[in-house]
Amino acid sequence: MAEQAPRAGLRPLLQGLLYAAGPLPMVVVGCAGLTLGFFGWYAAISHLGALLPVTDLVFILFLPLGIAATVAAWHWYANYLAWRTGVSHRTALMLDAWSFAPFFILWIPLVALQVRTISEGPILIATVALWAAAKLAVAARLNQTVREVTVTYLVTRIPLIIIAILGATLIGQRAGTHWAASHDLLLTVWGRWDAQHYIEIAATGYHGTNMAFFPLYPLLLAALGVFTGSHLIAGLIISNVALYVGLLFFYMLVEHELRDRRVAYRAVFYISIFPTAIFFSAVYTESLFFALTVASFFYIRERKWLLAGIIGALASATRVEGVLLFVPFAMEWWAAHRAGEGLSWRSLLGICLVPTGLVAYMAYLWVLVGDPLYFSHVQEHWHRHLAWPWVSITNGFHQIAHAHAPQSIAYQSIELVFTAFMIAMLVLGIRTLRPSYWVYMLLSTVVPLSTSSLMSMPRFALVLFPIFVLLAVWGRRPAVNNAVVAFSLPLLGLFTVLFADWYWIA
Repeated sequence: MAEQAPRAGLRPLLQGLLYAAGPLPMVVVGCAGLTLGFFGWYAAISHLGALLPVTDLVFILFLPLGIAATVAAWHWYANYLAWRTGVSHRTALMLDAWSFAPFFILWIPLVALQVRTISEGPILIATVALWAAAKLAVAARLNQTVREVTVTYLVTRIPLIIIAILGATLIGQRAGTHWAASHDLLLTVWGRWDAQHYIEIAATGYHGTNMAFFPLYPLLLAALGVFTGSHLIAGLIISNVALYVGLLFFYMLVEHELRDRRVAYRAVFYISIFPTAIFFSAVYTESLFFALTVASFFYIRERKWLLAGIIGALASATRVEGVLLFVPFAMEWWAAHRAGEGLSWRSLLGICLVPTGLVAYMAYLWVLVGDPLYFSHVQEHWHRHLAWPWVSITNGFHQIAHAHAPQSIAYQSIELVFTAFMIAMLVLGIRTLRPSYWVYMLLSTVVPLSTSSLMSMPRFALVLFPIFVLLAVWGRRPAVNNAVVAFSLPLLGLFTVLFADWYWIA
């Protein structure tokens, strides 16, 4: 006799979960759902005065809604975890159930003796962070990709935190008066230089030279800052979460291209220890832009055109170089078309979406100041203007020749060395890299070189992920691997101390 299909509905689902996972995991998830339902009701009536007359009805609705949403999320994620890792659905349910335990932290503001002294925002952030960390721990245990990326992330980020704090404490900041993102030394070391612009945009909106900075990152700071109570903390969360997501996509992208986990691991490790990788953890756009560009490339290679286009649009709303994704997108689309893939509205819409982030910001500037290219024109404040790429290199040598301070010579030398490194990787990678990768690296090198200045070139090199694909391939040779590590780690430590002490790096 044929097996009967399982009945649909909440009751059969709960019965199936109870049978598969057992009573204790069900109790944990159910109580977490009650907690979410209660605090969803509490937040609703606290912020929406129109709900006060029907508060009892809202309460009755939110409790079962919280339970249903939590159980559904548990069931869905267990299915996904079982599919991605190969474990049984029962094992996935039992392991993931305990990730909901951190939601009980939400009760702390109500049971504490001095309720008014506890801010709800940090409690919510801590709850979500612990919930995500628990899920990540389970995923790392079951999945090699997540495990290797997590280990790389931790062993490179934790030392940077220690080095930055020690550098700021033992050496102290550079002489002069500097803007302070926070009075807390543990936090303020990550809010140097351009971080001031992003935090000011998030706090007060666009004005003056701040219009040189694209809107997505400060918009995220403003949104998350509502919960954290600090745009600096919001920036640290966004940057470090984006870095982790970017490393995951980078690992998957390299593995997809080369079918070699060792190369993928080296690529992730090399970019994490690159000398300017300190910017990945600071309140800068580097980690967000890296995550978006790598994710867009990953979905382009997976032929998920619409998703790649949406992510590309976000990248072009993060930095102007994001619009360059249009070219490799078009190259891959044309290659797929020549290979026999038919035209579809998803592919056409995806490729058209990539520039929309830039276009939207230009439209905003047109309304605000009457100049859609003001983000480019305001670069004159930093002595940047459109010029041939070789003009920037010539200016770099000219500044060294006429500099009197050793610091000025050192800064220009660093920028010239990193520029030479980027150009060398372009030349050496022309036969090794996939054409779309190489063209993207070429355009991403030429654009900053066409500003008559080499300022920030070491930071621009950080997000050029094809560089690290090349290094990872060459790193199969122990001598190359040792050279990359030997050069990167000391410079990363040095640049971290300099950045923490308000010295310009890139």
